[in-house]
Amino acid sequence: MKKHVNGPFAFPVRDILHRSGEMREFDIEVSAPEKWGEGLVAIAEGEPIDLDVRLEAVHEGILVTAEAATRYTGVCGRCLTDVAEPLQVEIQELFGYSGDEATDFDVQDDHVDLESLVRDSIVLSLPFQPVCQPDCPGLDPVTGEKLAEGAVPESPIDERWAALKALTPDHEDDEHSRVASDTEKS
Repeated sequence: MKKHVNGPFAFPVRDILHRSGEMREFDIEVSAPEKWGEGLVAIAEGEPIDLDVRLEAVHEGILVTAEAATRYTGVCGRCLTDVAEPLQVEIQELFGYSGDEATDFDVQDDHVDLESLVRDSIVLSLPFQPVCQPDCPGLDPVTGEKLAEGAVPESPIDERWAALKALTPDHEDDEHSRVASDTEKS
């Protein structure tokens, strides 16, 4: 008994089965059926996905070539501000005829179901460490506030080295400056 394939990602191929050289094209918009992705960014449930799909009959099965365009949302990996960026993925996979050689995907009930293929391709294309801008300065490790552009977080001085602060040229204390200048003459 054949499993009936349906859903927004299922495309009929009955008219091109075993007819090498035949081709069909589809341009559709579907919604993500659930949240795709688990990291800092993901494709939200219901987010529109534009699919440009070309199905070509070849000797071994149906060759699927597609482009998926959508938008991911989440947080910046450095400063934790919200990010929302477009994402485009190119996909190409062979759906083999049932009973032939082992393939990752099969033509089922005269349909090809692209949901797992599209989902896997999109999730693998999501950035692992997304940033709101390429030169995002991140958060100050002491205060947790977002750093201004170009600002460098000031690292705290270890108490054991605090006495050496008096020997720096930018120190305001005259007595310590005199000690430092006397040391330079020796």
